[in-house]
Amino acid sequence: MSWKSLNSDRDTAGTASGFFDLLKRPIEIYVFIDPLCPECWSLEPFLKKLTIEYGRFFTLRPIISGKLSSLHQNKMKKPENLKEAWDKTGSRTGMCCDGDVWLENPVSSPFATALAVKAAELQGKKAGMRFLRKVQEYVFLEKQNISDESVLIECAEKSRLDVTEFKKDLHGDAARRALQCDLKLAHEMDVDSTPTIVVFNESEEDAGLKITGLYTYDVYVKVLKEMLQKDPKPGIKPALEDFLQHYRFVANKEIAVVYDWTEQEAKREMKKLVLKQKVREIPVKHGAFWQYIES
Repeated sequence: MSWKSLNSDRDTAGTASGFFDLLKRPIEIYVFIDPLCPECWSLEPFLKKLTIEYGRFFTLRPIISGKLSSLHQNKMKKPENLKEAWDKTGSRTGMCCDGDVWLENPVSSPFATALAVKAAELQGKKAGMRFLRKVQEYVFLEKQNISDESVLIECAEKSRLDVTEFKKDLHGDAARRALQCDLKLAHEMDVDSTPTIVVFNESEEDAGLKITGLYTYDVYVKVLKEMLQKDPKPGIKPALEDFLQHYRFVANKEIAVVYDWTEQEAKREMKKLVLKQKVREIPVKHGAFWQYIES
């Protein structure tokens, strides 16, 4: 395991459980991501499942990671190498990332994309997360240049942001300062690759566990339970249709992970909903995605 304890001298006494835990959500999870990192995209199924099963115990904080220089590094890598790496990741993880974007419509400025995510977050954490997801869909599935301002504005519209505010914040000081804060935090926590998750127990100063890289779901649960110092039962999963109505556009892989199905079982269940005209299948290069149909 390449996760390490940031502070192993933790008090191992049990924490209070029950109602008060739900009020204060004792755990804070920092997720250090790069919008252009295919492994970060591949983390999405696990974050959805963790939120559904144990979200009552934690708050999630997405942090844009990487040195300013590394946000420009993709321009220096050969497009063919980036394409190969993305396609391999997509076929391995089941979360499609179409590497052809680097040959057909390369992202010209990763820094501009990072700045746009922070501009979206100025409208609230949930707005920022919706926007980040939309940006990832645009680059990994639709091969869009997500540093192009017109593409970013389209993502903002589809994420239900206040587009006028977003346009203003895109060129404002607040988004730039917020990005600088994220990069500083990554530096202070010694985060030098993505994805990295740092889990904090708010009742203990400076205690944390860091998980660098992509792991199986049980690793994230194990770390969360260790930080909680108890073994809570997972929450009840929503009905499949409710899940789809909430998220609206999901990978077959995400459904399989959340509902403990194989990808074949997930596809079979989704085909039933296609017949009921509840969803439509969206063809992608690797795997499958499903879009909820508004009734």
